Amino acid sequence: MRLKDKKVIALVSEDFEDLELWYPVLRLREEGATVHLVGEKANVTYKGKYGVPAESDLSFQDVQADGYDAILVPGGWAPDKLRRYPEVLEMVRQMDQAKKPIGQICHAGWVLISAGILQGRKVTSTPGIKDDMTNAGAAWYDEAVIVDEHIISSRRPPDLPPYVRAFADVLAGEK
Repeated sequence: MRLKDKKVIALVSEDFEDLELWYPVLRLREEGATVHLVGEKANVTYKGKYGVPAESDLSFQDVQADGYDAILVPGGWAPDKLRRYPEVLEMVRQMDQAKKPIGQICHAGWVLISAGILQGRKVTSTPGIKDDMTNAGAAWYDEAVIVDEHIISSRRPPDLPPYVRAFADVLAGEK
């Protein structure tokens, strides 16, 4: 279990993309990581775009980024909500400053844009926010997964296997 001592924040809000939250969470747990679902409030059930529920373990206020090894931002419409919380943006900035893995898929790039951490980075996302990503100073590529140091980005659900593999590799210190 190469991730047995790793702790990961998985952000959650209404209308997350079901697979983009649960596939990484389950795969990382399978490799031994502790993954906490973190939402605006603790112990609240959020519904994904397709109705799959996710109950938050902790609230944004309960979490200190320095107590975690990585953060995951799912896609769907949740990123448009998540980027409105100063606590979320601060968590992402702290992870970036500490060079801890930040995973973002699909529309999750909006959170990284609002956190102001994409200048000069290589990324991918859903093509629908390509302009947003490049306007934030990132170099955008139409590839399944891009690893730029500690930022791991992906386009959409069909890219989940290489995305989560790359994220786990970076978290394990293997990339």
